[in-house]
Amino acid sequence: MKVKHIEITNNMTISDFMEQLDESGVLGAGRISHATKLLADSIKDEDTKIFLSLAGPMIPGGLRKVVRDLVDMGYVDLIISSGANLTHDLVESFGGRHYISTGEDDEVLQDNGMGRIADIYTKSEDFEVFEEEIHKIFAKINEKYDTISIQKFIYEIGLLVDDDNSFIATAAKNNVPIFAPGLIDCMIGLQLWIYCQDNDFTISAVGDMAYLSDFVYGCKKVTACMLGGGLPKHYALASNILTGGIDAGIQITLDRSEGGSLSGAPLEEAKSWAKAKKGSNLVTVVGDATVLFPLIVASALDKING
Repeated sequence: MKVKHIEITNNMTISDFMEQLDESGVLGAGRISHATKLLADSIKDEDTKIFLSLAGPMIPGGLRKVVRDLVDMGYVDLIISSGANLTHDLVESFGGRHYISTGEDDEVLQDNGMGRIADIYTKSEDFEVFEEEIHKIFAKINEKYDTISIQKFIYEIGLLVDDDNSFIATAAKNNVPIFAPGLIDCMIGLQLWIYCQDNDFTISAVGDMAYLSDFVYGCKKVTACMLGGGLPKHYALASNILTGGIDAGIQITLDRSEGGSLSGAPLEEAKSWAKAKKGSNLVTVVGDATVLFPLIVASALDKING
């Protein structure tokens, strides 16, 4: 079959564009098309549960509402997130924002109370508000629990956050569990440590395992959609070892495979560990997830609703 070259036309819709990627079928275009079809098919299949993992700056990078809306529409069944993405969701819920870089020197940024995430700025004053508000939430949860699992803890936070745009709050409202196995490695974790100096309050990572294993065993099929790598990607894959691995997987990453890290590992490698089933439908899209994931989601939803 010959490559069909992409043609950009006036008034082209996202579906028209994606169809051209499909017909081209090579390199990144083919992978994006494959991922789009896989996501659309997974959403349409009532027997498939979708696990979404979030590593890297997905929420400050502009995907907050994309994630929130997928949860609200019932198209995501379980989330595994870095603690940082949870923190940045709450920063916005408490009135803070993320800002576009103006190219300032990093030492000047520090002097002006600004932190930088690549091309994104944050304000230290927003984190000061975050610290005040999160301690109020800790205290309310501590009134009910002395010991609580990470997943249950995040759920309780979601119930106390008054922000319709928060993906944490939306997940709690829709009973979509959020796991964050590396929760201590973020501002939430730091503030937890500070809070626990004067309060009897324990967060149990092991406490998540019974709930997670029951959830996995209750799934007929699982599609894992992994944005970035790291601990969230591994947790999404490793949790499914219990049933022989995921049935399908989409990975969007900028990490490379040569170093042997999980973040850059091709998904096919997961088959050797029984983290992905033999014959599973897997696609790795190499690129910036903050650009590619919205494109894939928009086209998948168009396929479903078109």
